[in-house]
Amino acid sequence: MAKIKINKKRCKGCQLCIVYCPKKNIKVAKDLNELGIFPAEIHAEEECTGCGICFLMCPDVCIEIEGE
Repeated sequence: MAKIKINKKRCKGCQLCIVYCPKKNIKVAKDLNELGIFPAEIHAEEECTGCGICFLMCPDVCIEIEGE
């Protein structure tokens, strides 16, 4: 199982990671970040395959993926 981290402080809410996640495992957070934006957050970490598409799509490099 891969571990995904989304830096909510840097996320500008573009939602590219949400659109391109093949598992539809990333969603918009319900709470605002420090910039007044609803950032992306992982929905079910145990479902993440670690494919890296979210990492590649993020223009602000807010996503880190750690494999086993």
